[in-house]
Amino acid sequence: QVKVVESGGGLVQPGGSLRLSCTASEVTAPIYVMGWYRQDPGNQRALVASISTTGNTRYADSVKGRFTISNDNAQNTVVLQMNSLKPEDTAVYLCQAIYPSPSGTDYLTAWGQGTQVTVSS
Repeated sequence: QVKVVESGGGLVQPGGSLRLSCTASEVTAPIYVMGWYRQDPGNQRALVASISTTGNTRYADSVKGRFTISNDNAQNTVVLQMNSLKPEDTAVYLCQAIYPSPSGTDYLTAWGQGTQVTVSS
């Protein structure tokens, strides 16, 4: 069972930057995709950015040009660099890893506990 742990987050002023890191452990097969989602009270969890092991990336329209996702496949780590932060970026950010099932016939999903990002003056 893959486990995912996030680090980073905190309080930052509008226009500032934060860096979130996520590491997957107990990995027995190459992870297919790692990504970041965010959730605030009353809203569903929404994709922020994701990256596959081949380097293909996806971004939410609201963060394009401000956030950058990168990975280190050897370390099963993904980093989200967040620049030009806005108050509406405030949310709990959760890391996700999609990996092959033991049988190899489907994919499983692991989630981290989440880390709070607050953008406020």
